[in-house]
Order: sequence, then structure tokens, then C-alpha cells
Amino acid sequence: MSLFSKRNKEVLTAPLNLDNPVVSQVLGICSALAVTSQLEPSIVMGLSVTVITAFANVIISLLRNTIPSRIRIIIQLVVVATLVTIVSQMLKAYAYDVSVQLSVYVGLIISNCILMGRLEAFAMMNGPWESFLDGIGSGLGYAWVLVVVGFVRELLGAASLLGHEIPFISESDFFHNGMMTMPAMALIICGCVIWAHRAYNDREKK
Repeated sequence: MSLFSKRNKEVLTAPLNLDNPVVSQVLGICSALAVTSQLEPSIVMGLSVTVITAFANVIISLLRNTIPSRIRIIIQLVVVATLVTIVSQMLKAYAYDVSVQLSVYVGLIISNCILMGRLEAFAMMNGPWESFLDGIGSGLGYAWVLVVVGFVRELLGAASLLGHEIPFISESDFFHNGMMTMPAMALIICGCVIWAHRAYNDREKK
């Protein structure tokens, strides 16, 4: 089978749009609301989940035929917890300021619905390569939603992107909206993204 067969391409690309874990399945919303007040932590969180999901999928796929059914969830949690610990330590070593902003939410990746769902629904039933592609697709599908929400909140809330003030618009009061830093606005923006995504895909189907 080709590494990039039609089925494998669908496995990789479906979570980016029609099967997106956030806007289609409404999973992982808590972290999407909690870490998106700025763009940088949104990007880092999205990439962290992508890396952990991809490699956790591969490991569980390789072990799937040797894992007793009654303890499969425990094994999955041990694998995920190990990967989360590695990523958390790397963030503290190389991106300490961002790790402080993300706070406990890196650790909470262990219980992320998206991650556990992909391990149980896909990695336990498919080979390592397909599982890797599914992990990458699901992680990036989650990441782009965080990036969009983080982009809007930082731009309108602080008139900056990635911590850098944007000339001209930074002088406007419209781009210093304190409400954008509040969790409620993250929920509203996320809801707008879900609405726009579903409206676009419904129109494409027609």
C-alpha cells in the first residue's frame, strides 16, 4: 500500500475540515478557551497536542495486539502521560515564558478528549503509519482553531500579534478591547468559528 494512498490522504485531511475535532465534534473546548488569550501560547499548545497525539497513536498502534482489553485505557494513559511529561519539560527548558502562560493546561493534555478518542477509535484498530497520519491531522485540526481564536483575541484585545505591537492600529481604542481577554469572549469567538465552518460546508454540500 502506498504511504500516501487515497485512504491515507483522507485520514490526514479529514480532521482539518469535515471531521475537525473542535468545530465538528466539539471536543477539546476547555483548553481552546483557556490558552487563547494570546497567539503564541495558542500556537505552542496546538503544536504540543499535535506531537503528542501523533506519537501516542504510533506507540499504541504498535502495542495494540499485545494490550489486554481490560487494561487498555491504563496503558493509553501511561503512554500519553510519558509524552506529556517530555513535552512539558522541553517547554520549560526552551520556552519557559510560554510554559508559564500555559500553566496546568499542558498537563491536562493527558485527559484531552481528542487524544483519548483517537487512541481508542483509531490507533487500536489501524497500523502505525495510518495512526501517525491520523494523529497529525487531528492535532493540526485542533491547532488551527486555537490559532484563529488566539489571533482574533490578541489582535482586538491588545492590538498586537505574538507580543509585538502593530503600528497604526495600536493607537485605536477599538483594538484595545479588554473584553477580548475574558474567557467568555473565547467562547463566543469559538462559537463563531464553529458557525462559519458549518455554514461553509453546508453551502458546499448544496
